[in-house]
Amino acid sequence: MTGSTSGRNTEFELRGVNHLALVCSDMKRTVDFYQGVLGMPLIKTIELPMGWGQHFFFDCGGGNALAFFWFPDAPEPVPGVSAPRNLPDRGELLSAVGSMNHIAFDVPPERIEEYRERLIAKGIDVGTLLNHDDSEFGVAPEMHDGVFVRSIYFKDPDGILVEFAAWTRELDSPEDVRHEPRTAADRTV
Repeated sequence: MTGSTSGRNTEFELRGVNHLALVCSDMKRTVDFYQGVLGMPLIKTIELPMGWGQHFFFDCGGGNALAFFWFPDAPEPVPGVSAPRNLPDRGELLSAVGSMNHIAFDVPPERIEEYRERLIAKGIDVGTLLNHDDSEFGVAPEMHDGVFVRSIYFKDPDGILVEFAAWTRELDSPEDVRHEPRTAADRTV
C-alpha cells in the first residue's frame, strides 16, 4: 500500500474529518435531533443561493463537523439502498455502493452504557450494546481482550444510521490489518 508507514500518512497532512455532509428532509427536525437530543452545537447556517436550500453545520467534537443539506426538491430516501433498513443488531447492514452506511461518533468507553440509557430515556430506539471482535460473526456477547470497539446504533429522524463507538484498545497489531481487499469481480450482485 502506498503512502502509509506505521499507520501514518506520508502523502498528505490530513488532520481528521473537516465535515461530513448529509441530506435531510426537514432542517428544523434535524436541528431538534442533533442539537436538542444529541447536544451538538449548531455552528454555521447557510441559505443557498437561488432557492436551492440550506446547509447547516454542527460541532461533533475534536474539531470536526457534521453538516446537512436541505433541498426543497430532494428525492425521497430508499431504505436498503440509500441507508440500511434497520439497526445492525437487528440483522441489517446492507446499503448501496456510493451510499453512506452510517456515521460513528467517538465516545469514552467508560460512558457508552450510560449514553445508551440516556438515549433511551430521550425516547430514542437504541440497539443492544455490541462488543466488536474478530470472531466469526464479529460480535461477542461479553467484553474480552479481543474486543476492539464497543458500540450502539440508532437512527436520526430521516433514518440515517448513527453509531456511538468507543475504542477499547489501540489498533496497532499486525493482526488488525490482515485481510486481502476484495474486488468488483468478487461481488455477487
